[in-house]
Amino acid sequence: MFEESIQHLSKDKHLGQFIKRHGPLLPRREHSNNVFRALAESIVYQQLSGKAAAVILKRFVSLFPLTSQKATKGEQQSFPTPQQVLAIKIEKLRSAGLSNQKATYLKDLAAKFKEGTVSPRGIQKMSDEEVIVHVTKVKGVGVWTAQMFLMFTLGRPDVLPVGDLGIQKGFKKLFKLKTLPTPAQMERLSKNWAGHRSAACFYLWRLLDEK
Repeated sequence: MFEESIQHLSKDKHLGQFIKRHGPLLPRREHSNNVFRALAESIVYQQLSGKAAAVILKRFVSLFPLTSQKATKGEQQSFPTPQQVLAIKIEKLRSAGLSNQKATYLKDLAAKFKEGTVSPRGIQKMSDEEVIVHVTKVKGVGVWTAQMFLMFTLGRPDVLPVGDLGIQKGFKKLFKLKTLPTPAQMERLSKNWAGHRSAACFYLWRLLDEK
């Protein structure tokens, strides 16, 4: 899917040379078959460095016992189900390093899944806007998190997270702007990227790493 976007963007007068210099950037789809896991991990990772979040996530998963069948086979710990997260106490979640707020968010996510307010069924057929409305019913899942879910879990090709500071800085650097752009400016400047703006964002993030 993103291969087509990269081919299109490589002809762009602003991004083209950068893309040719760095080659294809194809991010791995994150748990596209487990919507609960993808959203739970996004909550854990909020406002933390990747390294710190990974440690907490590992501790969180280890709170839930392996099934006897998995343990017999020596398999790695599987991700907890919504029912398991609902059953565990907040204090136990806090012991993994989660803040009280994030523990509450995970509980709400699990409850929304159990009651069917948020469901993976049919989500692939929803429009981007419908997905955002659907998943932001969960406490702690805002528009930015929903957009990351669209890009990295569902692989949607035309997402532009105008509220992401890295993307704003990427626009500023690419287009040599004096100040960070407004959402309206970003929409206007990315007009030629329409249909392929997710891939453009991957390159804008990478652009910030280049001196």
